[in-house]
Amino acid sequence: MTSSLIRPSSPAGNNCRIALAGIDLWITPRIDNVFVYDTYLDIERLKEALSRTLTAWPLVCGQFLVLDDENYVIEMSDNAIPFSLCNNTELARWPHDTTIVFNSVDGLLPPFLDEVKSEQLLKSSSYEPLFRLKVTRLVQSGEWVMGTSWAHVLGDAFACLNFLHTLSCFYQQVECPVLVPSFERRLWRCEEADQSLLPTMKHLCDAVSAEENLRKIMSEELSHDQLNIHFSGKQLGRLRTLCDDTSLTVHDIMIAYIILTLNTSCFQKEEEIIRHTNNIVNYRGVSDSIAPRDLIGNCTLRMISENFEDPYSLSSIARSIRRSILRSRDPQFLEHWLATADGLMRNMARNGLEVNIDHFQNGIIVNSNFRYDWARSVDLGHTDKCGFHTDGTANLFLRVFRLNPIYDGTQWKTRDREGAEVAFRIEKDMKKTFLDVWQRDIHENFVHVKK
Repeated sequence: MTSSLIRPSSPAGNNCRIALAGIDLWITPRIDNVFVYDTYLDIERLKEALSRTLTAWPLVCGQFLVLDDENYVIEMSDNAIPFSLCNNTELARWPHDTTIVFNSVDGLLPPFLDEVKSEQLLKSSSYEPLFRLKVTRLVQSGEWVMGTSWAHVLGDAFACLNFLHTLSCFYQQVECPVLVPSFERRLWRCEEADQSLLPTMKHLCDAVSAEENLRKIMSEELSHDQLNIHFSGKQLGRLRTLCDDTSLTVHDIMIAYIILTLNTSCFQKEEEIIRHTNNIVNYRGVSDSIAPRDLIGNCTLRMISENFEDPYSLSSIARSIRRSILRSRDPQFLEHWLATADGLMRNMARNGLEVNIDHFQNGIIVNSNFRYDWARSVDLGHTDKCGFHTDGTANLFLRVFRLNPIYDGTQWKTRDREGAEVAFRIEKDMKKTFLDVWQRDIHENFVHVKK
């Protein structure tokens, strides 16, 4: 393996310090992704594209700093980013199927990554890169694999995707996206907080140590299995026809279907069923005073719905999901929610704690990337011939993505751009029941689903 350091094509950060809000302090998590390309990548052109992208996005080559034990900044100091290149002569070809969310237990992603050492950010004042890129050439097949590791403190999935999309555009030497990243963000004041919202923030109020979260993960791995279910665009279209409420989206109804299937087929006791959702919602663009559309930061909130009027009705569940998302678009509500969460996350960072990953009773979490097309946005010109992969989920923690392109062994099939993969963990003794019901519904065109 060879390693090099890629600097911005021209200095742009000027050592400007971007003050981080409390809600930006996702310090230890990372966003790790892998992209698989069917043919040759020009490494020198990729390095040049990365250099240009860093100039346009100086935050990414900045340094995370803690000032006076309570102020958190990223100093845009135009540092170099590690770029690794290696040849793999052992694999005949990319060994994994089109599944997007790998089971983290299997350790499939790390060999293709140079992971950001985010756990060091609070422990050392020395420079630790916030982004790392690794390219692996599969010598036998001629495929190339690009692994990207992004410190979550830089921003959420929207931020990461747009950075990588800019890289893809520069590599192809095509027109760059309209989005011009902005980095200055609103800093929230404690007097804007609303303590009545605390019951909706158990994941922050009941924060735990990294060690405690690790113990929970290891325990869950013994009692739960991961499911990856795929819906074609045609199947989702059929599901959509089951609800005549035009305000509902295909996504609302797909999530409602999964909840309904769990409630009707998997839970044995009434007190176990899912009664509300926690939707992770992007709030950019609701109000420029809160977060403009081009803001690069962590701009999501975990929005809890009211209890479903009928937890055994597809349309009732879907309407509850939609109402909670609409409420998250209310600027006044948003300001109070974000200010409250901001204070909690500052306390967590100060005390070295993390978000509590416990499954809270009668709830389900939805973290959806359905609005983003990762495989297309970062295809480096390999249109509909780029596979996207990530890993990790948890008990009743739904991760949603657009489907990958499919190679059938001889050719690339026409891509289903409207389909979705949903990945989540479920108790082992529920897995077969859920899959049997889902496959029956697919086969019978959802005729038995209670509307």
